[in-house]
Formats: sequence, C-alpha cells, structure tokens
Amino acid sequence: MQFSSFGEKFAANSGISGLMDDLGAALSDDPSLLFMGGGNPGRIESVEAAFAARLSALAADRDRRHELLGVYQEPQGDRVFRAELARFLRREYGWAVGPENIALANGSQSAFFVLYNLFAGRASDGVERQIHLPLCPEYVGYRDIGLSDNFFTATRPRIERLAGGQFKYHVDSDALTLSPSTAALCVSRPSNPTGNVISDEEVALLDERARAQDIPLIIDGAYGHPFPGLIEPSASASWTEHDILMLSLSKLGLPGVRSGIVIAHPDIAQAFARANTVVSLACGTLGPQLLRGMLDDGSLMALCRQEIQPYYRERQQLAVAAVEAGRGDLPVWIHRPEGAFFLWLWCEGLPIDSSTLYERLKARGVIVLPGNEFFIATGDDWPHSRECLRVSYAGDRETIEGGIALIMSELHRSYAQGL
Repeated sequence: MQFSSFGEKFAANSGISGLMDDLGAALSDDPSLLFMGGGNPGRIESVEAAFAARLSALAADRDRRHELLGVYQEPQGDRVFRAELARFLRREYGWAVGPENIALANGSQSAFFVLYNLFAGRASDGVERQIHLPLCPEYVGYRDIGLSDNFFTATRPRIERLAGGQFKYHVDSDALTLSPSTAALCVSRPSNPTGNVISDEEVALLDERARAQDIPLIIDGAYGHPFPGLIEPSASASWTEHDILMLSLSKLGLPGVRSGIVIAHPDIAQAFARANTVVSLACGTLGPQLLRGMLDDGSLMALCRQEIQPYYRERQQLAVAAVEAGRGDLPVWIHRPEGAFFLWLWCEGLPIDSSTLYERLKARGVIVLPGNEFFIATGDDWPHSRECLRVSYAGDRETIEGGIALIMSELHRSYAQGL
C-alpha cells in the first residue's frame, strides 16, 4: 500500500508518539518503574471522589443520562456548559465573553491540531506561514502537529541564573523577530515542560507584537487560569478578543474525558468548530456534563484551591528539596518552579545528551522525559537543548523521593566518568 504525504508524515514515528509508545511499553514491561514522565495528573482521592459522586448522579438521572450518552452535541459543544463558563469568566475576570466565544474539542491536543492548521501552512496566496514559539523549549505535542514542513519558528530564551542553584527563562525581546510569514504566536503559561510562567509584562509584549502584525496570540493555559490554577499567584489571567486561550479539563484529574476548550473571537470560535466538525463530527459530553453547575456554585474553584493546588504545592517543595539534597557540587540547575507540575533540570555541560541519560535512567528504574524533544525549531547548534530533563512530581511521595535519588545518582556517575 502507498500512503499519501499526510499518511507518511503522521504514521511515522514522531516525538510525541515515540515517547508515548515508549512510556506505555516501559510501564507494561515493568510496572515497578518509578514513573516521573508523561503528563498524567496526580491521583487526589478527594477530587476523584467528588467527580465520582457527580458521575453517579448523572447515571441515575434518566434525562441527563440520555443527554450524556444518546445525543450528539452541536458543533461548538455543550451549550449549557458554554453559557455557564462564559458567566464565570465575566464574573471572575470581567472578560467580555459569551457562549459564542467558546468552542469545545475532544482534548486540547486535537484542538491544537485544528487551530494551528487553520492559521499556518500554505495559504491561498501561495505563502507558507508558520507558528512562532516566542520562548522555546515548548510542549512536545506541538512539534509534529503541522500539515506542512517547516511549520514552526522559535526564539531561544534569555537565561537568568538565580540564587540557590535555580534559573529562569525569559522572553528575549531583542531576539524576538516576526516575519511576514508568521501566522500566530503561541506560548504555554505555565509552561509545559519547564514550569516557567511568563510575566504579565511579557504577555503584554507578545500581545503588542501580535497586534502589530494582525495575528493572534495563542495562550495554552492547560495548567493555569482559571482551572486548575497551578500558576504563580502574581500572574494575572489574560485574554482579549485578539487572543486565543486554550484550556483543558485534564489537569483537574480528568485526562480520560478528553475535553479541551477554545476561547476566542466569535469568528475564530465558529471557524474552529466548523473545522473540528469535519475532523471529529461532535465533541464528547462527559467532561462538560460533569462540570455543569460547578462554576455557577463555586464548587470547582473551591476544589482547585482547597485540594488540587495544595497537593501540587506540597509535591513541588518535596521535589525541589530532593534535588537539592542529592545535587552536591554538580552543575545541575532547577528552573524556578512557577506552575504546572514539572521540574525542569538543566545539567550544564552534561557529558552525554539527554536522550542517552533518559535510557540510562530507564534501565535503573525511573522514567523521565528527555529535554531535547521540547526544543522545537531552535536549531541543532545549541548545547543547552541536549542538557535538560523534565521530571514530573505529580506522583506519590515515595516515587518523588526515590526517583530523584536515582536521577541524581546517575548524574553523579555520568559527570564523574565523563560519559
């Protein structure tokens, strides 16, 4: 059989599919592995119980059960949930948002596939346009999402070294250059993989640059405002009709329901919904149905503030302490953790690349993610891109402490042997 160009591209091994296959196979082959890779949220019993109670109530209600299981939703998704979310955003942030600004999708990954390809690629004027990542490293799931080649451009960050063996990425405003073929800017806030949160001033800079070129600024808020709110407290929620905000229910503890949310100008939300209908026909209803009423009565935000955010805050402190305890005199820097649930380690001058380190750690019983896959369109001549690891601290305390101890042990061995 002969695949099309589409088939050859998307059936081939990619960064995200290769890592997901490897992670799944590793855990199936050896369930005792300490899993600190992937983006699964932590299992928080109180949160799981809250959603289980709502699921039971849905199943017991004849009309709601039929609406959940037996009907297709309209192209932009569950109308009742969209209206409730719009009310919440107006009340919480003062945004001029109505249901017409909101479109739902079957997970944010599929939403990004549709959204990116709405803007980038070959246009009717024959110009190939690109998505620009103004602060890279960025989410590995973006890397292979384009329908055309050379789909991304990127700006390397400015690196600030901080006290206590930490560092921070900043948008390099001097290096940030947009070309006439730039179709959109996109940044995750907080960042997957680094936990970095670009400042309000950096958001304003990116918004200004995007407006000057009449292109959208896309903000991936899967870990941030408004829910689950795993973000630096000083960071303000940001959206205007010129921006596109992407949200997800996954990090609330619901990755299996595959619910993504697009908040945009009504014309963009409608265009997205039409394209998404071709790809998916209709959005799943479980996620929106589970959350109906929880924004109006405040119970979802209470769950975030009282259960989800404290859980990750405690795990973050534990993970940082474990790295500091095992680091010794190694030149291993922690990106200042400001959001999400990852530690991003910069192993400066690492004598091997991060992919080799990943394989060695897997052999020793701990799964992380090698950093090289997150450096999209930054070029191959930057040693920093081969010196980083993403480590999840979403798991239990024993996994965090045991896994980081193994990581630091392997790093000591690698630096000592020079290979």
